[in-house]
Amino acid sequence: MRKVIASLYITLDGVVENPAWTAPFFDEEAAAFARGQLFAADALLLGRVTYQGFAAAWPTMTDEDGFAERMNALPKYVATTTLDTPEWNATFLTGDLPAAVAGLKQQDGQDLLVYGSGGLVNTLLAHDLIDELRLWTHPVVEGTGKRLFTEDSPKKTLRPLGTTTFRSGAQILTYAPATAPASAR
Repeated sequence: MRKVIASLYITLDGVVENPAWTAPFFDEEAAAFARGQLFAADALLLGRVTYQGFAAAWPTMTDEDGFAERMNALPKYVATTTLDTPEWNATFLTGDLPAAVAGLKQQDGQDLLVYGSGGLVNTLLAHDLIDELRLWTHPVVEGTGKRLFTEDSPKKTLRPLGTTTFRSGAQILTYAPATAPASAR
């Protein structure tokens, strides 16, 4: 059974949109953590906006440690109701999204990694489909922008699993839903 790991960059005031503000905090430690979580996954699960941004940028990227190659090679499952021509190794999840993701979780394999995709994360949280929530918290206050949790977000109690602090000042706060099944803990 696979786990769904949601990994999002977030400011202190909860903004997740257009994370250009992460650049000063992305160092060798953050890169090593990002590499570890990517290589622990065998598929990406993305919202439409994140998918479109990634699909426009990643196919032309290269690097020496294989991150870009892995990113480009992994299957991508994309939650969308508007796109109809999959590219970049994507399969579109249309219709009953929670049922589709629950089906993916039942398959054998490594983690399903969710990057960004705040709306998707909220939907998955509402249906108890996230096993770990990794909030890459940056010591930045944006003031405006799309926030991860809004008045429409599902009410959830989360259980802290750990904190990773980087020399840059960024931290990854890792949580699991308090109601997560024992096999996901």
